[in-house]
Amino acid sequence: MNKLDNQINKFFSNVQFLSPWLIRFGLGIAFSLHGLSKFPLPPEALIKYFGFSPFLASLVALSELGAGLFLIIGGFIKDPIGNMVTRASALAIVIVMINAFALAHRDWFITTKLFTSEQIFLFIIGLYFLLRGNR
Repeated sequence: MNKLDNQINKFFSNVQFLSPWLIRFGLGIAFSLHGLSKFPLPPEALIKYFGFSPFLASLVALSELGAGLFLIIGGFIKDPIGNMVTRASALAIVIVMINAFALAHRDWFITTKLFTSEQIFLFIIGLYFLLRGNR
């Protein structure tokens, strides 16, 4: 079993660096698409459904789009600025997701609906990058 494990580890050792990039791109693209889906600005659906002002509804859409894009961009910047861009983007994602849970999905808390939705994974991966940064 140990020999097989060593062979598997050797096979994947050359591509392990891709793991955080797959997660970063997945979250960044998903969040950007969520933001883009609210265009053109102001997003009428947010205004009607939640009673948001046009400014707040536009801010949500731009925050989602920007957080997703900057999460990806932050990974390419290899100094403390890149780390801060990653963490700031992740913080925006976490804040948006907490508000999404509190406003749109209140009935989901600690139910199977929460843990079978993509929203919980957007939140968890956002927390991952908030805690980890570019490390």
